Amino acid sequence: MSQRPQALFAMDAENVPRVFPPEVLARLRESVDVDPALVVRDFTDPGVRDALARTEILITGWGCPRIDEAVLDAAPRLRAVLHSAGSVKSFATPGIWRRGITVSTAAAANALPVAEYTLAMILLAGKDILAARERLRADRTSTGWSVVPGIGNYGRRVGVVGASRIGRRLLDLLRPFDLRPALTDPYVDEKEAAALGVPLLPLDDLLRTSDIVTVHAPETPETHHLIGRRELALMPEGAVLVNTARGALVDHDALVAELRTGRLTAILDVTDPEPLPADSPIYDLPGAFVTPHLAGSQGNELARLGMTVAEEAARLHAGAPPAHAIDLASLERLA
Repeated sequence: MSQRPQALFAMDAENVPRVFPPEVLARLRESVDVDPALVVRDFTDPGVRDALARTEILITGWGCPRIDEAVLDAAPRLRAVLHSAGSVKSFATPGIWRRGITVSTAAAANALPVAEYTLAMILLAGKDILAARERLRADRTSTGWSVVPGIGNYGRRVGVVGASRIGRRLLDLLRPFDLRPALTDPYVDEKEAAALGVPLLPLDDLLRTSDIVTVHAPETPETHHLIGRRELALMPEGAVLVNTARGALVDHDALVAELRTGRLTAILDVTDPEPLPADSPIYDLPGAFVTPHLAGSQGNELARLGMTVAEEAARLHAGAPPAHAIDLASLERLA
């Protein structure tokens, strides 16, 4: 195509300059005609009706309103939805795919910082950083360097729950280290696990044999409280649970009970509920390390999401297929 297609932003307006800073916006505008000052937060607003009718590419992000049949009827020229974040479940409806509209997501770009965060926490957990911090807080003194038995990252088993984009990216990042990753995922077979370079285990076996368990499965009815009281009890004493996926994958009441015994520790970037209430016991448990859902793209990492959309727009403009398209059949298994 020689003429740039008409595009329209649909997201929280404050996120446009964060995700599309000047250099990224310039790259995007090489492929589409888009006005960064016109950002849709309500598709029923009469002021956006004409723009929506002309729109060929919808650039969505956090805060995008639901794209239902009425919206699709109002956008007869729409042929692609390029999402500048991860999950599209909050706004995408099946009618989009039924009309042959391409849907692409920057989830792969968002997977990298989550995997990086997880890798950092795995390496720190192997050094028993939480207990060391608490001892230093209590004693207010240190003997300096000394050999600490029972810690270290040589040969430690890391159990990865879910071969999602993040789970797979984490497996890539773990390769240079002397760790022993293993995987559990009901949608992965032995051949695919071998291609990923890891043994495939049933969930119970993975929990029993892992020093660190890190959760990367999507939130679905089947994965609600995937890690509950029974599953936590399978984990060996001293094991660490890392959750950067969704809070509801872990039964937090059961987790609190385990943490109170001191048998396990947990690193949680997501919780249930989120945010935690001010009186949550997790805040005060020495074996819990909680961060405010920051593992995903933050700060200058947001530009990576925008650049992913710009590159997808360039592919479409050149008549090439998008690199990060998702189909309706796989939507249920995605985050």
